[in-house]
Amino acid sequence: MSLDTETKAIDWIEDSILERSRRLREAKDVYASRQRTNGRITLSWLISHVRKLLVASQSWFVVSIVGALIGINAAVISIITEWLSDIKMGYCSDGWWLNQQFCCWELDGDEDSGCDSWHLWSTVSLARWFIYVLFAAALSFVAARLVQSLARYAAGSGISEIKCILSGFVMQGFLGFWTFLIKSLTLPLVIASGLSVGKEGPSVHVACATGNLVAGRFGRFSRSQSKMRDILTAASAAGVAVAFGSPIGGVLFSIEEMSQSFNTKTMWRSFLCALVATVTLSAMNPFRTGKLVLFQVTYDRDWHFFEIMFFVVLGIFGGLYGAFVIKFNLQVASFRRKHLGKHGVAEAVTLATITAMIGYFNRFLRIDMTESMSILFRECEDGGDFEHLCQTSAQWRMVNSLLLATFIRTLLVIVSYGCKVPAGIFVPSMAIGATFGRMIGIIVKALYRAYPTSGMFAVCQPDIPCITPGTYAFLGAAAALSGVMRITVTVVVIMFELTGALTYILPTMIVLLVTKAVGDLLGVRGIAEEAIRFNGYPFLEKNDHVYDAPVSRVMRRDMYTLRATGMTLGDVENYLDAAKVNGFPIIVDDESRTLVGYIGSQQLRRAIDQAKRIRDLTPDILCTFSPDPEEQPDARWSAVGNEEDTEANVLYAVASPGILKLWPWVNQMPLTVSSKLPLEVVMQLFKRMGPRVILVEDFGMLVGLTTVKDVLHLEPHEQLNSPIIAWSNRGALDGALEELWTWLADMRSSVNAWYSRISGRRR
Repeated sequence: MSLDTETKAIDWIEDSILERSRRLREAKDVYASRQRTNGRITLSWLISHVRKLLVASQSWFVVSIVGALIGINAAVISIITEWLSDIKMGYCSDGWWLNQQFCCWELDGDEDSGCDSWHLWSTVSLARWFIYVLFAAALSFVAARLVQSLARYAAGSGISEIKCILSGFVMQGFLGFWTFLIKSLTLPLVIASGLSVGKEGPSVHVACATGNLVAGRFGRFSRSQSKMRDILTAASAAGVAVAFGSPIGGVLFSIEEMSQSFNTKTMWRSFLCALVATVTLSAMNPFRTGKLVLFQVTYDRDWHFFEIMFFVVLGIFGGLYGAFVIKFNLQVASFRRKHLGKHGVAEAVTLATITAMIGYFNRFLRIDMTESMSILFRECEDGGDFEHLCQTSAQWRMVNSLLLATFIRTLLVIVSYGCKVPAGIFVPSMAIGATFGRMIGIIVKALYRAYPTSGMFAVCQPDIPCITPGTYAFLGAAAALSGVMRITVTVVVIMFELTGALTYILPTMIVLLVTKAVGDLLGVRGIAEEAIRFNGYPFLEKNDHVYDAPVSRVMRRDMYTLRATGMTLGDVENYLDAAKVNGFPIIVDDESRTLVGYIGSQQLRRAIDQAKRIRDLTPDILCTFSPDPEEQPDARWSAVGNEEDTEANVLYAVASPGILKLWPWVNQMPLTVSSKLPLEVVMQLFKRMGPRVILVEDFGMLVGLTTVKDVLHLEPHEQLNSPIIAWSNRGALDGALEELWTWLADMRSSVNAWYSRISGRRR
């Protein structure tokens, strides 16, 4: 979607006025009821107060239901994902529905202890490899086909779009039932196929769809966009909470990453939703380990100050990794949009097949990413060995394997994230950081063993392990996640809740501060923000930009305006049909252009249609958008939100013969600014107040209007702190993909020509 595409947006000022009108109306009803009963306690009085109590508690009830459903859905997805991931390698003779962990439960899932119930598909290595690849291709094909046929919005992560929805951008169907169902069904298939994508981002999308479906059943939320936004924000917090087993981290994620306007009431609702979802997931215990996530660990060993230099290395890696992945992934996305738009299924199957063919031969790429992290996070002294990971004799072989896994998975993430299946980037990034961090930890441990008497290791005691490579994997995962998402506080809290140890809070903060510094130095935005810019969504970022321009630089001077008096109904309807805009400024006349107010297109069309139902209106009837001097102006905007007031306003509009009074639907106090106002101030108005449009006037004369999309059209060179990385810049990877595509097209043409010649000779 480009910025030129007409999109719908929510006017938060209008929504707040509507909500205020409803509250005033309810208060008047309560006051009228008291007046009728003279303050006596009657049955109607009790019923009204009980109803008021139920309405007040409705939000907390809805949030609790949403949290419970999110927890149940997350548990089911986790169980199915584990089974599908293991079925690629073998099956359980005791029950086909059991994965390897449950099949070998008595042996605690130890692969080396010889589980008789778990059978590999074949004893031949080549056959096992072929079956592994075949399963990966089949799972990815089913997932991509379902997404393409039934719910195209189920593809991708969904975080970028949800950020836009929470800011007021309307995307019909993105949080609908089919999107929820297909994404819930295909997410386990995609993860089990081995594609280098994660389920944490899609989990947020599924959680918000759950919140939208549940809250939409209640009129209080379906008619108020601000209340629905609170539910969606709370649901996004619950989505992260069940993904990482981190309720507080989920709340902070919704504050730091998702929502632009966050108040105390929304925070408490988010906390309750995340808490209920986490408790539900814990009660279902999908991994039968008593832990909320598969890679949850506990560290009780202290760290040493000399390790800070290695922590800084991990932080630098996180920043460089984020910049590298974001830049080249957007180039791949540009190539995908240009050439692969109609080949989503083939692309997903090809990527899954290539990933399986390559990853099978690396021990850290072959297994599921969450399982890989659970292995890399372990301490060697507590039974954490996996295929000689903790053996000194195999340390350099492990270093090579971890380095290769880091490099290959980084490339696979770049080309896989954004394909037409549910795809997140949280866990893949953490898995990459974990392999790199474990590699650094093994190297540091090898240095200690080689030079135990060095001054750097003087604080180490001979009888106590000095270096814990698992903690380096843990810190590397945090660095990579922070580098690609550009979030810091949330990652610290999530990692704290994963480990349950305050000991490594300081190292985590050091690593993430270095990661953020490197990202800021390179001018990197988070991948969600870059995806928003790439897709052209009208979204204003949280960070403040300094523009070397006034608002007159971007405002629209050619506008469709309505005159306050003198226009016929036919003229107004012609304007509505010809002008594809969200609303019309109202002026006194074309010469003075004195601003009177603003009216939305939908409100105007609805008012005219309802007036026609009450009385036959001819096209030559005069319309007035301003009240007579003796009439009392009323800016309630009641026609949008309340049927009773709508009917009253329509009856008033058609009361006078020969004239249609439309001024009750006019916003007589629109938000206006001067044309000389700096553009960054206008940006703050859009961010904090959320209007759909801001009118520009000089000395009472209307000179233009501006919207969010107009501001986003500003050229990058006019932004004084514009980022270095831009998706539109052609890079090496983009050029290489273009060359590869050209080569494949030429080869296809050659094969077709050869086949035609052979077929002609046979005839």
